Amino acid sequence: MGFIWSLIIGGILGWIASLIVGKDIPGGIIGNIIAGFIGAWLGSALLGSWGPEIGDFFIIPALIGAIVLIFIVSLIMKAMRKSA
Repeated sequence: MGFIWSLIIGGILGWIASLIVGKDIPGGIIGNIIAGFIGAWLGSALLGSWGPEIGDFFIIPALIGAIVLIFIVSLIMKAMRKSA
């Protein structure tokens, strides 16, 4: 049940980050879950483990990490579309 809870929280964090950035990550809900997981890792690595914890995610660093990840991915996708 812990893994399913982590998937749900990862998806919600990725979705919230995409709303904040105003861009959607490729892959829909799967992309949001991946962005939530990678963002959680990135945020924890850069900002540490602090703030409220839900589903093995520290919410604030994970959300900041997901925002940064979605922003970077959207810039890369935009650059790829221009060069193609």
